[in-house]
Amino acid sequence: MSAAEKPFAGFLPEQTVSERDGVYLRQAIGLSRTARERGNRPFGSLIVARDGTVLGQGWNSNSELRDCTAHAEVQAIRDASQRHGREALETATLYASGEPCVMCAGAIFWANLRRVVYGIDDQRLRIFRGERLDQRDVELSCRDVFRAAPFDIECVGPALIDEASQPHVGAWK
Repeated sequence: MSAAEKPFAGFLPEQTVSERDGVYLRQAIGLSRTARERGNRPFGSLIVARDGTVLGQGWNSNSELRDCTAHAEVQAIRDASQRHGREALETATLYASGEPCVMCAGAIFWANLRRVVYGIDDQRLRIFRGERLDQRDVELSCRDVFRAAPFDIECVGPALIDEASQPHVGAWK
């Protein structure tokens, strides 16, 4: 198969995740379906403590809240922050159905989260979004933002790409 026949040739390779990470990433993907069903862009996120307790969750609710900052990761951080301090978030993992944008990566930093696992990456998302200006994003990977942090933020992804892509099919036109 030639590079032209491979739809994602030249993109980040898919990473294999542990069984545990797969369970929670699939829950985040499920939340992305909830977002879409509610008329929002299809993104979901949850924050999970080491012991498996879900500390917070959210889905993109830009449309229903009329809030451009209501991204899934920010919503999950807002939810978790109501009940848990930054110390609890330091040892938790944020799962996101899609690669966190620059704004969300900054929120992840400020929340003191040190580990992120995500599904579809920003490069593949741009294929779904197309070239419409109202659907464009800052073309900077969350990894670039995390590298600028004064502490390490582990970043795993893209993972479960096919599953994470499904809620985006037909959602961006």
